[in-house]
Amino acid sequence: MSEITYVRGDATVPSARGVKLIAHVCNDIGGRGKGFVQALSRRRPEPEKAYRAWHRDRAHNDFGLGAARFVQVEPYLWVANLIGQRGIRTGGKGVPVRYEAIDRALGRLADRAVELDASVHMPRIGCGLAGGTWSRVEPLVTGRLVARGIAVTVYDHDG
Repeated sequence: MSEITYVRGDATVPSARGVKLIAHVCNDIGGRGKGFVQALSRRRPEPEKAYRAWHRDRAHNDFGLGAARFVQVEPYLWVANLIGQRGIRTGGKGVPVRYEAIDRALGRLADRAVELDASVHMPRIGCGLAGGTWSRVEPLVTGRLVARGIAVTVYDHDG
C-alpha cells in the first residue's frame, strides 16, 4: 500500500501528471470566504459558484454533511467540494469539524478518483478553520483513499 506524500507548496496548483482532484472541506451553511477556499476561489471561481448554487437548491439535492460535489475547472483538473463541517467557528460552541462527514465525503471522493483515474491533492483538510486535528483526519484519508491505491498529496503552505 502506498503512503500519503507530504510536500511544501500550494494545493491550488497541484504538481502531478494526469487527472488531478483538489479536495477541500466546506461548511454546511453555504458560507465561503476564509482559509484555503479563499486561495482556491481566487484561482478557480467555478467551484465556489457551484457550491453556492448547490446550497441554494439544497431542498432538492443531496447538500449536507458527508456530501461531495465535483467541478471540472480544466481538462485534467477537478475540484471536490466536501461538506465536512457544521457551521463555522464562533464563540465557545466547539469546533465545526465533523469527522464522520469527512469520512463519508472521502468515500465519495475515492469513487470519483477511481472513476477518473485521478490523483488527489489537498491541504490538511478539516484542520484549519474547521478546528480538526490531522491525527484524526489522516487515518480517514489513508483508509478511504490510500487503501484503494489512490495517490494522495498533502500540501503544507509555505505562507
